[in-house]
Amino acid sequence: MTRILTGIQPSGSLHLGNYFGAMRPLIELQERGQVFAILVDLHALTSVRDAAALRANVRSGALAFLASGLDPDRSIFFRQSEVPEHTELMWLLSCVTPVGLLERAVSYKDKVARGLSANAGLFTYPVLQAADILLYDADVVPVGRDQKQHLEMARDIAGKLNEAYGEVVKLPEPEISEDVATVPGTDGQKMSKSYGNTLDLFGDEKALRKRVMGIVTDSTPWKIASRWRAQTSWRCTGWSLRPKRSPGWSRIFAPVGSATASSRSGCTPPLGSTSPPCGSVTPSSLLARTTWKTCCGRGRYAPARSQGR
Repeated sequence: MTRILTGIQPSGSLHLGNYFGAMRPLIELQERGQVFAILVDLHALTSVRDAAALRANVRSGALAFLASGLDPDRSIFFRQSEVPEHTELMWLLSCVTPVGLLERAVSYKDKVARGLSANAGLFTYPVLQAADILLYDADVVPVGRDQKQHLEMARDIAGKLNEAYGEVVKLPEPEISEDVATVPGTDGQKMSKSYGNTLDLFGDEKALRKRVMGIVTDSTPWKIASRWRAQTSWRCTGWSLRPKRSPGWSRIFAPVGSATASSRSGCTPPLGSTSPPCGSVTPSSLLARTTWKTCCGRGRYAPARSQGR
């Protein structure tokens, strides 16, 4: 049976980047094999120092996974720090990992450049990530394009271990959805809690709308291409928008629109129409409405959180 693994770092509220990049692909892959879903709280220690906040993030992350459709009867779902073998394997891997490999990590350089502390935990992050994956003989790891290098590093580290001790670990393969390979944030960069450009997965509706309405768009009039009905999802290909002037809206809308394509039947305009769907709306307000509807597990998440379950 194929083993599929992913990890979510509970360093803050989960956002749409987490959902489209890791959570939704993993939930969909439950039909294909044995799923391992990990809340990687040890990774979160590189940026979170408040123990109470970390515990709250772990709890809300667990609720978000379950509310979004992760089935505990078909998946193995756990907290990283409860399995000491993660750090034990990390040490073994550290002993065969070249420093030069870690120095080439783009994610490390980018975070340090943005003001994060250049601590050893952040530097050796890829080694612990490799341990997370190799410990369970994972065959497939759903990742965003920005995490592809880390998975390649995990494969390199696995190769070094196998050279030293024989064929003891399996080399995992990445699975990247081209539609949402990298989910952009409100500023057009990669959506990340470190950058402060996220759209919370189960955030307050007013707060979500405020964040979405702040995305830069232009004043191009609405135009619907004659092939609008042929579109399989809302990916901006039918809208007259200037990509260079509205990168945030056009790129974020692709994964969000794709996720809700099946529910748009009630607002499909006639063929050749020059009116926007769902009445007279702006790109940002349409995105806000669609994003709110995308979080389909909201009805399960909120009650569980308020009841302390």
